[in-house]
Amino acid sequence: MSNRSRIRNEMTPAAKAAHSIHTTYRKKLWAPFQTAIGRYELISPGDKIAVCISGGKDSMLMAEMMREYQKYMKIPFEIVYLIMDPGYNEANRRKIEDNAAKLELPVTIFETNIFAVADRQTVSPCYLCARMRRGHLYNKAKELGCNKIALGHHFNDVIETVVMAMFYSSKIETIIPKAKSENFEGMELIRPMYCVHEDDIIAWAKYNDLEFIRCACRFTEGANTCDSSSKRLETKNLIRELKKTNPEIEQNIFNAVHSVQLKTFPGYKDYDNVFHSFLENYKG
Repeated sequence: MSNRSRIRNEMTPAAKAAHSIHTTYRKKLWAPFQTAIGRYELISPGDKIAVCISGGKDSMLMAEMMREYQKYMKIPFEIVYLIMDPGYNEANRRKIEDNAAKLELPVTIFETNIFAVADRQTVSPCYLCARMRRGHLYNKAKELGCNKIALGHHFNDVIETVVMAMFYSSKIETIIPKAKSENFEGMELIRPMYCVHEDDIIAWAKYNDLEFIRCACRFTEGANTCDSSSKRLETKNLIRELKKTNPEIEQNIFNAVHSVQLKTFPGYKDYDNVFHSFLENYKG
């Protein structure tokens, strides 16, 4: 056994997970994580950030990397590791708590009845659930003195949202790296995982023998999935197929949303949601 392997075997699971971020996955995880924070100015001195943990691989890795960023970078900021229980079944709740303990994350957990409320809706329960989750997270974070919440949306979420919006909503849009809350004054949402690829998140979890819940939503338990989940999976598979003949397709989609050429669009909406036509500036 090599000296490196021996040292790794003597580490706790939390130490192994953190160590691998800076070694094995330094290029694939740590570098793009830092890139997103710097490029999009996600963290400022004096911030108090609620790192929102859903229990899945994305948010758990985000929490781990936020802790490492706070430890090694010179920006002074505070972190609260926040878990909202929207009505998890017992197994999922236990799994989330066990993983937080394994990674030695000092989590704050609070309960809501979101699943129960959304379960009674026959129209757009997923939309209602998402809005309620966001509202509860903002409210609790503000109560704890935070000025930002961090969510675990990653690179693939960005590009899949572009394709889904075009195919199923007749518009070109995606998620942005940060956004000010419209309903909670002084609060902001940030996405530090914006440049991190999902395949690398999965690889990190497997490397550290970590298993996370896949989806705790009642609408996706068992064999059936909600429409938004099935459409996202369909989009994910489509991009994966296209990648076989064009390995750069994912990065091209990501780069495209950073270089939108408005002069080539016949119409667009501005920040005030006002529609503009190319005819406004058209010169014959």
